[in-house]
Amino acid sequence: MRTDRTFTMLKPDSVEKGHVGAILEKITASGFRIVAMKLTQMTTDDAKTFYEVHSERPFYGELVEYMTRGPIVAAILEKDNAVEDFRTLVGATNPAEAAEGTIRKIYAASIGENAVHGSDSDENAAIEGAFHFSGREMF
Repeated sequence: MRTDRTFTMLKPDSVEKGHVGAILEKITASGFRIVAMKLTQMTTDDAKTFYEVHSERPFYGELVEYMTRGPIVAAILEKDNAVEDFRTLVGATNPAEAAEGTIRKIYAASIGENAVHGSDSDENAAIEGAFHFSGREMF
């Protein structure tokens, strides 16, 4: 099921370092249209639920702590082949392995503080977008 929408979060480190504008500019310059966006802060319960897929992994507690330490920017993006194209734009989880010019190569500090989240499938994009936005918040 290929769709034209994906979900992203600019993580707390991106907000703290003032990179929101530059990252959004890179996203829109790459042909994505923002159809929903908000500055918000995840609660511990929100982060535990959102990252439940990682609950058995050793980094889960640190991930929840990191994602709740400050505000995030949540957004739904639209473009043909959105999920795959956005994951290419974001780059590898490890910024040292990310391709030149990708968001993580430019803005991520480490694997743990990797600047931005991008959905890994069309199905997860729909689930993650619905987690953060109601239908009336998408345009």
